[in-house]
Amino acid sequence: MTRFQPLKLLFIFLGGLLLMFIIAPLAGMFLATSPAEFFDTAAEKEVAESIWLTLWTSMAATLIFAIAAIPFAWILARKKFPFKRLVSAIIDVPVVIPHSAAGIAILGFVSRDTAIGRLGEQIGLGFIGTPAGIILAMAFVSIPFLVNAARDGFSAVPEKLEKAALNLGASPARVFITISLPLAWRSILSGLIMMWARGMSEFGAVVIIAYHPMITPVLIYERFGSFGLSYARPVAVVFICVCLFFFAVLRMLSNRYEDAEN
Repeated sequence: MTRFQPLKLLFIFLGGLLLMFIIAPLAGMFLATSPAEFFDTAAEKEVAESIWLTLWTSMAATLIFAIAAIPFAWILARKKFPFKRLVSAIIDVPVVIPHSAAGIAILGFVSRDTAIGRLGEQIGLGFIGTPAGIILAMAFVSIPFLVNAARDGFSAVPEKLEKAALNLGASPARVFITISLPLAWRSILSGLIMMWARGMSEFGAVVIIAYHPMITPVLIYERFGSFGLSYARPVAVVFICVCLFFFAVLRMLSNRYEDAEN
């Protein structure tokens, strides 16, 4: 075993470099922001409104699209159908394409001169420069995280349990709600958290659809472009702290749920 020690040390060293690559820029940004700058920025009305807008639109995007994403993930996990691999590949497309290009695609789909755009205008739901457009952009780039996580969760559920319940007379809907969902819930919850977090951090697609009202990533970009690094950095630090707080809370609740099950 001792002859593998140098290799182990090399892997640890490389892992340390990777962690440093992640931590160092963030630590430098926090150290460069004074407490006075932090609290003054957090107290700004524009910053507070943009953070609130970012939080609720990303959460709305997650919850609204989860209604379709979770059942669809069960289909991908359980059913065989033509072009299934192609469908799975399409799910991952938003991760691959540049997000500015995703924004252009969504804009062409919901602009006022399209059928969907006109329909939205008729019912009072505009997509350009509105929270509804922000929700669409966030959902587009983040939906693969939920679908893939939920699919993996459903795949891990023993299919014989579902078949046994069906043979005992349970309806497919009851089997899905009482067996499939509870047993796959850990993966689904992880996917929900990752989709929410990814949507909250989105910039490229959102800025094409709605520069105003500004979510916080767009506000950071606007302040950086207008006033420079020193003016944008405190907003970035405040937003990162908010993101980390909510991410930690959701992860803690997820872990408590798992501990309660065990």
